Amino acid sequence: MRSVTDVRETETAEPERARIRAGDRAAFGELYDRHARAVYNHALRLTGNWAEAEEAMSETFLAAWRTRESVDPEGGSLKPWLLGIATHKAYNANRGLRRRLAFLARSPEPRPVEDFAEETAGRIDDARRLALVHRALGRLKRQDREVFALCVSAGLDYQQAAEALGVPVGTVRSRLSRARARLARLSAEAEPPPAHGEMESEAALAALFLREETR
Repeated sequence: MRSVTDVRETETAEPERARIRAGDRAAFGELYDRHARAVYNHALRLTGNWAEAEEAMSETFLAAWRTRESVDPEGGSLKPWLLGIATHKAYNANRGLRRRLAFLARSPEPRPVEDFAEETAGRIDDARRLALVHRALGRLKRQDREVFALCVSAGLDYQQAAEALGVPVGTVRSRLSRARARLARLSAEAEPPPAHGEMESEAALAALFLREETR
């Protein structure tokens, strides 16, 4: 069942598409306000890094503005289009991060710096949790991870995810089924949580994370 938001977006999609294609800056600003959080959250789930997610979000909307004339005049919400761009930007961000990490691994050890533990203590748990989630999703194949993030996290249906990725609906279905089966196996193989009740299972953390907004 579609939400009220989905229905409203469908009702206004065609005039919005025309305005976006025409370079209407006000319409593009409205598009940003409506979908920036979803784009950021999607990028965060794929990159596992707040800074990389911010960069991917910025690049997504920049690319969307530059390629606005490619938007199909007819169709529903532009959210799948934006998330499709974000998927590619997140992948590029991950590649860039790997290159930087490889460079740092070859560099001399940095000098000791001042301890900022008190200032960052409030973010340690979030960072650890995000790392575990990203590690769990990282065990999926790239294509399966992207479909899982689009359908389960971002809430796109099969047709919208297919539009975002430029693949057939059947491909989306098979990739999502494979991703769910893989995470189910991870969850079944995971060790029981510690006595104090913290969720340590990567798969369990992934499931929890995917149900929440992160910004």
